[in-house]
Amino acid sequence: MSKRFPTVGIIGAGQLARMSIAPAEALGVNLLLLANDSNDSAAQITHHIVGDFRDLETVRAFAKKCDVITFEHELIPLSIIKALEADGVVVRPSSESFIFSQNKAAMRDRLSNFPAPSHQTVSNAEEIKSFPVIAKAISGGYDGRGVWKVENSAELEMILKEIGKVLVEELVDFDYEIAVMVARSPHGQATTWAPTQTVQRDGICTMTITPAPQLTSQMSEQAQKLALDIAHELGVVGVMAVEIFVKGENLYVNELAMRPHNSGHWTIEGSITSQFEQHLRAVLDLPLGNPAMTSEYAVMGNILGGDKEDMYRPYLHLMARTPALKFHHYKKEVRPGRKIGHVNLLGNNVVELVQEVQHALDYMSGEIDE
Repeated sequence: MSKRFPTVGIIGAGQLARMSIAPAEALGVNLLLLANDSNDSAAQITHHIVGDFRDLETVRAFAKKCDVITFEHELIPLSIIKALEADGVVVRPSSESFIFSQNKAAMRDRLSNFPAPSHQTVSNAEEIKSFPVIAKAISGGYDGRGVWKVENSAELEMILKEIGKVLVEELVDFDYEIAVMVARSPHGQATTWAPTQTVQRDGICTMTITPAPQLTSQMSEQAQKLALDIAHELGVVGVMAVEIFVKGENLYVNELAMRPHNSGHWTIEGSITSQFEQHLRAVLDLPLGNPAMTSEYAVMGNILGGDKEDMYRPYLHLMARTPALKFHHYKKEVRPGRKIGHVNLLGNNVVELVQEVQHALDYMSGEIDE
């Protein structure tokens, strides 16, 4: 690498890019974002170019200004990633890996040797004989969108008429869900963070608890090994989230995200090396940082938009009540159900941490006023 500090190009300028700015500044690494709009969360505070990530020439022009390209979402067409690679652009993760976070059916087929719900890709409701099942859009779904619990063939037929083909999976009556964040560099160095228990409401993650309190140490090691093995199998470069169902002593791989992820936001204060710094280290092929926790427990709560639009005034109450609470606002327009920020709280009493984080979320959304 030359003596000058490199430029990392991030396609996307949402909150994940925004939270990458501080570690990039600390490392002296330059960030350049391809934003949809100058009002995007990260574009408000760092260098960016406004353009359409679906337009090849726009992305090519952007890539010429960067030493390496990475992503904060899975929406960019795979054909564009492959075109950049054909041009000699360094893209991390590569198209050969990235497809498995974009295409759920391809991911299931590639990871057929890993524990997962039984599945099949269908275009006709008559192919499914037993209900209920989970139907998933093969690409494009997130935060509960593109995922349906289907009770009968008539419901499945309606979904198929709308999108043509779906991935149908066995409905796993799991005890709880965890996520394991893993990072891997081009020369194969890899690390994981402690498994995180994710709390979902209406398909949206509202809280994470790390380490997952119900997970035994043996199962925690199994989950981390599973994530590391998947990263190796797919040749991932960068940070990846592996979402896993836990039922008894069994683990079932649910979904993958090849980028920093909501279930790793706790690492900003809760880990020696955050997922955002680690992703930068990985895509630049720098030695990876220590993922160890900085406290016994870390609880993260997602702030979802509600009726209250003033997100500043709640600080007066919450900072006085819980001085250790850490706030991360994304400066996004407040809309019902939209993730507009998160809070982190560290400590050694997980029950108290969950209570304080839940209070903060309820207060900021306007559900309570004291």
